[in-house]
Amino acid sequence: MERKIIQTSDGSSSVYLPEWDENYHSKHGAIQEAYHVFIKNGLDLFQDSSKVQVLEMGFGTGLNCMITYLEAIRRGLKIDYLGLEGYPLETKMIFELNHLDQLKAQQESKVYSNIQTSDWEKLTRIGPGFTLTKKEIMFEDFHETEVADLIYFDAFGARVQPELWTETIFKKMYEALKDTGVIVTYSAKGSVRRAMQAVGFEVERLPGP
Repeated sequence: MERKIIQTSDGSSSVYLPEWDENYHSKHGAIQEAYHVFIKNGLDLFQDSSKVQVLEMGFGTGLNCMITYLEAIRRGLKIDYLGLEGYPLETKMIFELNHLDQLKAQQESKVYSNIQTSDWEKLTRIGPGFTLTKKEIMFEDFHETEVADLIYFDAFGARVQPELWTETIFKKMYEALKDTGVIVTYSAKGSVRRAMQAVGFEVERLPGP
C-alpha cells in the first residue's frame, strides 16, 4: 500500500495512505494529538505510580512511544512498553519524519533510533527504567491477559478498519488490562463507545477535536 509523508496543522509530519484516504495521526497535529489523547488523558492518570505497563495497539511511527519515553524521564517513571503493529512501516520512512525536531528532543536521537531499529519480538532496554517490546501481530491474534495498566488504542479509524472497533476486539482489551486499568483512544464514535460499554468498560467522552 502506498504511503506518503504529509505535514499536519501543528507542523509535525505524519504518514498518509491515499488508497484509504487515512492518516496515521490527526490532521490537527500528530504531536498535539499524542499529548492530548495519550498523555493528558492517559499517562497523567498514573502520576502517583512508580511504574506503568503500557500497551499500544497500533505502534505505527513510534511517536507515542517516544513521547511516553520523554515524559517518563521527566517524571522519573518506569515504563514497560508493549507495542503491537500488524503492518510495520519501513524504518527509512520513519526517519524522514520531523518528530524529533518538533519535540525539540534532538539530544535523544540515540533513544529515538533505538525505538525505531530495535528488533521485533524482543525486549529491548531503551533507556533508564524504560523497556520496549514490539510485536508484529494482528489485533485479533492478541490473547494476553492482565498485561497493561494503560492501553493506547491507536488503530486506524472505524471508517477504514471497522473490524478493529468491535466488541470482539474490545473484549480482548478489557482482558489485557489489570483491574484498575485504563484505555484511551481518539475515537468518540457512538458505535465505538457502545462496543466498549458492552464488554464492561466505563466510558467517558473527553473534549478535543
